[in-house]
Amino acid sequence: MFTPGGPITLLLLTSLVGSVTSSPVSIHTSAPPFPPQVSPPSPSPTTMLPSIPSPPLSLPAPTPPLPDDPRESEEKVSCPLMLWPPVLVVRFGDPFRANCSVQRAGFSLLGWEVSLAAPEPTMDRYLVWSVDRMSKWNIRATCYALSEHGGQCDISLPLLVYKPPQVVSISVSSHSGILFEGQRYTLQCSVQDVAPVGNLTVTFYRGQRSLGRLQSNNTESKPVTEVFSLEISPRKEDNGVQYWCEARLELGAEGPHPPLVVKSQNYTATVLFGPQLTCPTKLRVREGERLGCEVIGNPEPSVTWFRDGQAVVLPARPGREHAGKYTVLATGALEQQNFTVEVEILTGRGAANSQNGQFLLVVLLQVIIGL
Repeated sequence: MFTPGGPITLLLLTSLVGSVTSSPVSIHTSAPPFPPQVSPPSPSPTTMLPSIPSPPLSLPAPTPPLPDDPRESEEKVSCPLMLWPPVLVVRFGDPFRANCSVQRAGFSLLGWEVSLAAPEPTMDRYLVWSVDRMSKWNIRATCYALSEHGGQCDISLPLLVYKPPQVVSISVSSHSGILFEGQRYTLQCSVQDVAPVGNLTVTFYRGQRSLGRLQSNNTESKPVTEVFSLEISPRKEDNGVQYWCEARLELGAEGPHPPLVVKSQNYTATVLFGPQLTCPTKLRVREGERLGCEVIGNPEPSVTWFRDGQAVVLPARPGREHAGKYTVLATGALEQQNFTVEVEILTGRGAANSQNGQFLLVVLLQVIIGL
């Protein structure tokens, strides 16, 4: 018994056998086309078709916007402004002028940004800032220009306001006016009402010899009074010497030439020293010559001669009876000094005369030989 669909299966097999036996197989034979009434299947809405993997998503690097005009970026790099003078040094209370100019086209407005007598901005290529009297110590001045393409450039004017010292004086700190040899003292140079004190140099002098040069570390721009100090240790040679100081305001190449210099008064030193006694251990004098030793000091020391423990008065014309040992006592403001000396009185043509005669003979022989 045949099931439904059996004859169809047999017919298909017969047809397949017939086609195999009646036609040779060729590898170039293409597949028969679809019948006209049959269409290729279309994907169902619910059917997921395989997709080809795509490369990962990446954004391109941002490109900087180009300026509307290539000159705009160039103007931001360079500022074509020029100042004259390039540096301004002004004495307080004096008038002054400064000019700002733009060196190329493309700028619609030129102006000064200042806190004293600012001029009105202009569309010209230059603008002068003019002041009748400098009345400020801390002042900033800036010249600016507005570009036609947007943006602004500016340049600052270095400005220095100065005032020379009103008074310069010298003194010695904490003393009554008298100096003692070997002690240490402080010379003081007072500079009053000067600006800027940071540009000030003070030099101390002993006569015409420089002792030292000092500068201030003060950064104050307004006038101040400052005292500069220098230590000294006077010697007896400094008695009567004049000390003084000078203040020099150094303001650079744009400042006054020569630099401003103000000198102090002279301070005459009174140096107390001594006594200093100079005397040989054996004093030989001719009969009738005056006895004496060198004693110096300030004030002038008093000198006393002692013989055998008794104060004596030296004779104006000593004789042989005045020979012997003496003690010289010198008394000064600071101390006393004493010295023992043996006095020998030479009579006739003694040793001293003989030595003098020998010296004269040598001189005479040298003259004769030279002739």
